[in-house]
Amino acid sequence: MTVVRNTLSDLARNATGEALQHTLVDLLGLSLLAKQAHWNVVGPRFRTVHLHLDEVVATARAYADTVAERAAAIGVPPDGRSETVAANALLPAVEEGWLRDSDAVRLLTEALGAVIDRLRERITTTKEVDPVTQDLLISMTGALEKHHWMFQAEDR
Repeated sequence: MTVVRNTLSDLARNATGEALQHTLVDLLGLSLLAKQAHWNVVGPRFRTVHLHLDEVVATARAYADTVAERAAAIGVPPDGRSETVAANALLPAVEEGWLRDSDAVRLLTEALGAVIDRLRERITTTKEVDPVTQDLLISMTGALEKHHWMFQAEDR
């Protein structure tokens, strides 16, 4: 059942919907990873890292909502259920317990890098089939690359 239709062809909608769904899972997973690290980070750079982790959470959550609404707008029901994210997230795991600030920085650098790499693939995938979604993915990549740069600078 398709409740919402737009002018995309079925082929374009399917390709775009798949890119959006994978992006939604990446963003929700990233927000959970960053929030877990935020709650458990310790060390001499605690405050700086703690606050930056919350900035990543805010970015990921805001874009997750935008991505889900874009999927809905093209007639693809977004799936952000916890079991979907748990089964499909391709991010590094956060260990249980306290997390050294330097380990949190490395973890976020790795996670952001992985998400950015996949976003760049999706930018290419959506180029011809849906430039509107491609534009969204491009702006999102830019925002995440800024966080990636800042975490890399923390690790040097």
